[in-house]
Amino acid sequence: MQESYIFLVTGFEEIEALATIDILRRGGVAVQSVSLTDQITVTGGHGVPVTADMMFDEVDFSKAEMLILPGGTVQIDAHKGLKEAILAHTAKDKKTAAICAAPMVLGGLNLLEGKRATCYPSFEKYLKGAILHTEEAVVTDGLFTTGRGPGLTFAFALELLSLLKGKAVADEVAGQLLLK
Repeated sequence: MQESYIFLVTGFEEIEALATIDILRRGGVAVQSVSLTDQITVTGGHGVPVTADMMFDEVDFSKAEMLILPGGTVQIDAHKGLKEAILAHTAKDKKTAAICAAPMVLGGLNLLEGKRATCYPSFEKYLKGAILHTEEAVVTDGLFTTGRGPGLTFAFALELLSLLKGKAVADEVAGQLLLK
């Protein structure tokens, strides 16, 4: 069974990570949270400790359908193993998503070159070669989905759900959440 993975580093944006996990799981996506620290419990940017499902070295990337990066901190850009995993993942034509500050990782890897993308205001400079659509909540271009920021997490997560399980499932979950 294919899985999706969402990566947590100290200072991550809790809304972006937890709401995305919640929405994807409601829609039947097997999504696991992964600690990028040396501890299974990772503290978000607003002091919320979250126990990840697994450590980075436990991830079986051969099962990965989508890799998801929440924002909130630039620290996610410092994890060399994650960057290597993203490059290997995308080389296999598999999907990657990032929201808020996290699209900087994709930009730094030159993966957004010529692609439409969005990010948190002031992070545009990190999206090397991207065609900026920063007024949009969520942008999907090919293998990459980018989101603008915390207040737009539901739109981001529902877009991911639509990509992974189809629009009908995403619409059903949106209805359950009273978003439609």
